[in-house]
Amino acid sequence: MDVFWTWVAALLTLMILSFLYKDNPFFKVAEHLFVGLAAGYVIAIEFFNVFKPNLWDPLVAGKNWWLIIPFVLGLMMFTRFSKKYSWISRWPLAYMVGIYSGMAVIGFTEGDLMRQVQASIVPPVSSEAIAGFAAHPGLLTALNIFSNPVIVFGLICILIYFFFSLEHRGTAGFFARVGTGLLMVGFGAGYGYTVMTRIALLIDRFYFLISDWLKLV
Repeated sequence: MDVFWTWVAALLTLMILSFLYKDNPFFKVAEHLFVGLAAGYVIAIEFFNVFKPNLWDPLVAGKNWWLIIPFVLGLMMFTRFSKKYSWISRWPLAYMVGIYSGMAVIGFTEGDLMRQVQASIVPPVSSEAIAGFAAHPGLLTALNIFSNPVIVFGLICILIYFFFSLEHRGTAGFFARVGTGLLMVGFGAGYGYTVMTRIALLIDRFYFLISDWLKLV
């Protein structure tokens, strides 16, 4: 069975990679199979890990009768399949959008905004970096001294770029252009990280084909 599933995984991988040549029926079959299996897997996980233990079992046991409200809202979602009563599904959808929007705002504020603000509040010069250079003089320890000044200077430049009440000319324009360059560096680093992640996945697939399927390694 291990050999069988290895062949299945290898053939599906090759079918997906065949899209590099052109769109073809093999790629479409693998694409639809992947989407269908992913959807079925998510449904099964949601049913056994969320719906059954958190909603269905308490209702059947006669506990937490207020759970009938989310149960009814969930049933209302299925009216989406009816042309006549599809408008009913707007109510649970609106409820979900409102709840998740509120949760997202709180999560973003606590997890991203506040942590970013805390990480940006640093002294202009780090005493620890100076002490490290004094204890171990060298190029790296010397560069560590300039880390905080670069962070403070870059933060000021980026904030000036987003300060649209001031015309970006003269000194303000210089700092705004520096802020633009730093933003481009940040966006490029984020894009590069994404590309590296995708390349790592591709290398993993190639290693699977060479090692587990063809047994060349």
